[in-house]
Amino acid sequence: MMSANFLKSRTRALTGGDSLNRPIAIDLFCGSGAVTTAMKEDGYRVVAAVDMNRICGVTYRKNHPEVLFRKKDIRSLQPSELLVAIPKGKKLKLMAVCAPCQPFSSQNRRRGASDTRAPLILESVRLARALKPQLIIYENVPGIVASAIFQRLKRSLASAGYILGNPQRVDAADFGVPQRRVRCIVAAIRAPGRIKDFVVPAQGAERVTVRDALADLRPLSSGERDPHDLLHTSRAHHEITLRRLAAIPQDGGSRDSLPPELQLECHRNRNKGDFCDVYGRMRWDSVAPTLTTGCTDVTRGRYAHPRDDRAITLREAARLQTFPDWYQFAGNRSEIAEQIGNAVPVEMFRRLVAILRKSYPEL
Repeated sequence: MMSANFLKSRTRALTGGDSLNRPIAIDLFCGSGAVTTAMKEDGYRVVAAVDMNRICGVTYRKNHPEVLFRKKDIRSLQPSELLVAIPKGKKLKLMAVCAPCQPFSSQNRRRGASDTRAPLILESVRLARALKPQLIIYENVPGIVASAIFQRLKRSLASAGYILGNPQRVDAADFGVPQRRVRCIVAAIRAPGRIKDFVVPAQGAERVTVRDALADLRPLSSGERDPHDLLHTSRAHHEITLRRLAAIPQDGGSRDSLPPELQLECHRNRNKGDFCDVYGRMRWDSVAPTLTTGCTDVTRGRYAHPRDDRAITLREAARLQTFPDWYQFAGNRSEIAEQIGNAVPVEMFRRLVAILRKSYPEL
């Protein structure tokens, strides 16, 4: 079982020396660098990454200074800008593609082709034609499979010499992440007869819990901070919020326990259980709910601490996304929360890459 000590003790992946002999990888739509971290931890040498978000770029460079980072809209990116990062005589083994998932999310009313971000994932094919990675791994929400874009992706990859495998629905909680987060993983490979080899095996029932990830962190009151960890700072809650949190039972309680005078006006006269995650507390011995960009706001979901009368901190959110404690984030608090909430859980992707390496030893 992974414990908080695991998160604290993980060391930085090699950036030189022995890393020069590692297989080569590239990270498209890299965000703040969670996938790069996962690939490096599993033995890859990430040589280039792309993202158009300025703050994500600052964070990425802080943690992966040896990687060629291109802050650019992928639609205007030329393959030559990435080819220069691949060492002479080396082949690109793996290309990770974690395109924006909002266009395919059930929570997005503009989902599908009407969302201008939807076709961005197709740019990976244009780059694959020039970079020729041996394998491509796509990570997105399950909703992408039913989209017209997914069918276009499959056809475009085939014309570029790649076969897209069957989509695999996975839950991060089954891959060492103390969080429930259902995703879609699909791989494309240039060796058509081999793609069927990649099947995500059933994982063990034992899960990493909120207690495993957070219990060793300093207890905090509203507005208090850990002097040794700036990310472990509680937001200062309004007095009415504190009264509500005090009335909600610890370890999994919900707003259904609020007396009438503390209920939110918009929640009154609704059925019991509606929107129960708002103001809800996490459970110590379960996994956390899916983190979003509002993961440090109790009005945005079940993001209250299991014990303390406050929302979880940025440090706690980063732990639940399995970022190592040494990871540095740039930006203000809302920008950091957005980076953490949008990230691919590091440990989930590391384990998936390990499965890929086992399926395809040449990678």
